[in-house]
Amino acid sequence: KLIGQYIAELVEDGSTIQLGIGGISNAAALFLAEKRDLGIHTEMLSDSVVDLVEAGAVTGKCKTLWKDKIVATFVFGSQKIYDFVHGNPSVELHRGGIVNDPCIIGKNFKMVSINTTLEVDLLGQCCSESIGSRQYSGTGGGADTAIGAQRSCGGKSIVALYSTAKNGTVSSIAPVLSPGAAVTLSRNDVDYVVTEYGIAHLRGCNVRERVQKLIDIASPDFRDYLREEAQKLSLW
Repeated sequence: KLIGQYIAELVEDGSTIQLGIGGISNAAALFLAEKRDLGIHTEMLSDSVVDLVEAGAVTGKCKTLWKDKIVATFVFGSQKIYDFVHGNPSVELHRGGIVNDPCIIGKNFKMVSINTTLEVDLLGQCCSESIGSRQYSGTGGGADTAIGAQRSCGGKSIVALYSTAKNGTVSSIAPVLSPGAAVTLSRNDVDYVVTEYGIAHLRGCNVRERVQKLIDIASPDFRDYLREEAQKLSLW
């Protein structure tokens, strides 16, 4: 919920949003319910969108593409979302080559891409699909939506994750990505990284600034370690 609250602080009224899958995205939707005139342009349409519509947060009236429409590629969730889309003229599903095209995404006004990731290094590179060299999930449309959001007027690319993994024994913000890890999202395509400890605004920052901001939102248990490793890597 803390992460979701921080994400919601970054989303302005009238934005068009893309929500990923999982608890963090659901928590973000919980706090986005207080927003007004949001639009939806997302790869996956899930239960959280129904909650936003019922709360009056989603109207689509500020959208520049498919005005007043909820746009997605596929639907996945409980019976609630299937009942919502059935026969609903406000929902349109288009193929992934359209919905996930960064050039199309970027035409949305204030497009906000909200995705989760597994690991972030001190430069801001994100791995969302593997644990080291072991494949964990698919690539998905995270890179497409992040790049598209950066093309948008007033757009934002947000990446969120818990500060630790494996019951707090591993920092999810690492000096470097684990050996063999896939770079799902380059450091150039990340505006904000969010953990339960706050928000790191990375756009326009040099390496030293990135390192400091990411350490500031890491778990306090690992901040000294990250500072020491940053020194060894000559990142300061």
